[in-house]
Amino acid sequence: MQLQLMMSSGFGVFRVGISFVIMCSFYMPTVDSLLELSPQKYFSTLQPGKASLAYFCQADSPRTSVFLEELNEAVRPLQDYGISVAKVNCVKEEISRYCGKEKDLMKAYLFKGNILLREFPTDTLFDVNAIVAHVLFALLFNEVKYITNLEDLQNIENALKGKANIIFSYVRATGIPEHRAVMEAAFVYGTTYQFVLTTEISLLESLGSEDVEYAHLYFFHCKLVLDLTQQCRRTLMEQPLTTLNIHLFIKTMKAPLLTEVAEDPQQVSTVHLQLGLPLVFIVSQQATYEADRRTAEWVAWRLLGKAGVLLLLRDSLEVNIPQHANVVFKRAEKGVPVEFLVLHDVDSIISHVEHNTHIEEIQEDEDDDMEGPDIDVQDDEVAETVFRDRKRKLPLELTVELTEETFNATVTASDSIVLFYAGWQAVSMAFLQSYVDVAVKLKGTSTMLLTRINCADWSDVCTKQNVTEFPIVKMYKKGENPVSYAGMLGTKDLLKFIQLNRISYPVNITSIQEAEEYLSGELYKDLISYSSVSVLGLFSPTMTTAKEDFSEAGNYLKGYVITGIYSEEDVLLLSNKYAASLPALLLARHTEGKIESIPLANTRAEDIVQIVTDALLEMFPEITVENLPSYFRLQKPLLILFSDGSINPQYKKAILTLVKQKYLDSLTPCWLNLKNTPVGRRILRAYFDPLPPLPVLVLVNLHSGGQVFAFPSDQAIIEENLVLWLKKLEAGLENHITILPAQEWKPPLPAYDFLSMMDAATSQHSTRKIPKCMKETDVQENDKEQHEDKSAVRKEPIETLRIKHWNRSNWFKEAEKSFRHDKEL
Repeated sequence: MQLQLMMSSGFGVFRVGISFVIMCSFYMPTVDSLLELSPQKYFSTLQPGKASLAYFCQADSPRTSVFLEELNEAVRPLQDYGISVAKVNCVKEEISRYCGKEKDLMKAYLFKGNILLREFPTDTLFDVNAIVAHVLFALLFNEVKYITNLEDLQNIENALKGKANIIFSYVRATGIPEHRAVMEAAFVYGTTYQFVLTTEISLLESLGSEDVEYAHLYFFHCKLVLDLTQQCRRTLMEQPLTTLNIHLFIKTMKAPLLTEVAEDPQQVSTVHLQLGLPLVFIVSQQATYEADRRTAEWVAWRLLGKAGVLLLLRDSLEVNIPQHANVVFKRAEKGVPVEFLVLHDVDSIISHVEHNTHIEEIQEDEDDDMEGPDIDVQDDEVAETVFRDRKRKLPLELTVELTEETFNATVTASDSIVLFYAGWQAVSMAFLQSYVDVAVKLKGTSTMLLTRINCADWSDVCTKQNVTEFPIVKMYKKGENPVSYAGMLGTKDLLKFIQLNRISYPVNITSIQEAEEYLSGELYKDLISYSSVSVLGLFSPTMTTAKEDFSEAGNYLKGYVITGIYSEEDVLLLSNKYAASLPALLLARHTEGKIESIPLANTRAEDIVQIVTDALLEMFPEITVENLPSYFRLQKPLLILFSDGSINPQYKKAILTLVKQKYLDSLTPCWLNLKNTPVGRRILRAYFDPLPPLPVLVLVNLHSGGQVFAFPSDQAIIEENLVLWLKKLEAGLENHITILPAQEWKPPLPAYDFLSMMDAATSQHSTRKIPKCMKETDVQENDKEQHEDKSAVRKEPIETLRIKHWNRSNWFKEAEKSFRHDKEL
């Protein structure tokens, strides 16, 4: 097709980016607005082989105004692909089967010539992205295969080995912008590559991807595979899924894996430079040619999509290269001299490229947003996410929907997980997606019954269960009080909570052999992946108070860590082996294979919780959005190493050495990978102007003063230099690079407290004082038959419904109010 020929030519990046828009203007007339035709006129305009999207409706129907606005926006992009769009007004004078019943008027129809290809319910065409994505998806049914399981993917892969390459993509739902971008790429490259699409999270996870929150695109190198038992190499596209990014990625996949050159590196130009990627020259000589070529090929595979790799033949080169140099690095920027490097292993080459390359994302001018908030944009990121995913169909059948009639019978008949949510609340609807994802992962493997109840419909049930905020998850087990989940509102943490609650805590260990199996991880090895630390309390049989405190702490910790207790007559055998004076804790760190003992003399339950909570923290963690609150609560300055990828092992070793030597006790050392947590680049912009080369080490005093200090960029990150720098900081000899302002974070639009408004309105019609929150005793007295729930007794007004997370360090300070310490995200 003409579009594909143009896209594969040698145009520059920006000309390529707009070629999608230019192409079809040479071959068809341009129509900016939606055509309005009668049925007879519309069908007379259809041409053989030409695609057309039509919406049949009654003239001036107010129900269709929103859809017609989006359809009008889709006219130009669909026209660019040779697809006409029309609104067909049904008139009484003309009879058409598409102008029949009311339900027929809630569909759009895709024709190819006079042949009907597909009917689309208008609900699926909710915006311009969905319209373009679904129409192209329907037209490209031969070029794009939709799959739902790993077996289908393996069959496609096996069929194409030695024949063609595959472009595999995962999107969260059809109709979203990422789906549109993939379909537009398939329109261009569908005859060259086999496109495969899925919306199944489990399929993406089977490929080894852990970050399933975002769209993914892989290039499967199957054409080079001649051995059918060999798996195709896979290259992940690391940029966001946009039409231009996908095109650039495919262009790099089409470029030669390795090129031999014998000319001045400064004069060499390849497609990689045109696409804004650097070049890496592996310097070779005749005596080591074969080994150098193997090294270069290995580097090329590792840097595929990130840089071009060339084999530079020193013996044939007229330009002098320093004798010690074995790698030449050329940046994409014009006028920048090449670098001559001495790098002795592949990882060093990869690290140098990743730390010295940054492709700025193509985005709109942020200054446009400074004039004022866009009323069309949601004032909350959670609400925005729910709005964007509003058409995503969830497999709700995997969870049981409860009502006032079925709630009590269900939770008393079986061990149950109950999600209390409100259908009108954005946070509830966002968390419902995570809850269903958990149900998908537990399908057929869990004895727990996953249920849900909409408190907007059944408010009495939620009130009796003391639910005053949304969303809330509670676990109901026979013979036990309900347990409220209070972790992060995500799939991973909720799944961990459910899996760790399969057994009761603390576990009663009855023999030395069983205790050793417990500490080694063998006793509950299926749960170790959810709890990397196991806690065992050692007590003599007479230490009643100490055992009670430990049991109380274990009750608070259940669902977050495995706890056990050993209190037999031979407990001294175990305490002597691990040099633990009774009473004591044994902390078994399974990933490190270590067991450490902590004395518990006169230690209260809240102190035990604090000890265990601190033990769960890593010494040098990678900071993410999810785990930041756990480390932030320590109220220590953050020593952060910013890296654009994995950190150098030498840096990690140096910092861990200082941690073990107690030099960093007053700080929280951590690192942040900008590739895994892109928001880190914004954080750096708040510290530096302009952005420094990575990696960069900073100390941020967030809790007092807001000063930011930068480790000298001209010094190596080694133990001696770090110790000297920290001593200068302590002595006040280092100047800060900036001071973070103490400002309040507010939403871009005013917040409306609807519940307060409702309460105010109610108070105008009643003089009776209504209690804002029912105590648990009141709940039991008012309804003896309801399942007992002794979880959090709230003392806040019911209108202050907020998102909360668990701050374990303050559990016991608020024990009389709640089993949780509340803190706004």
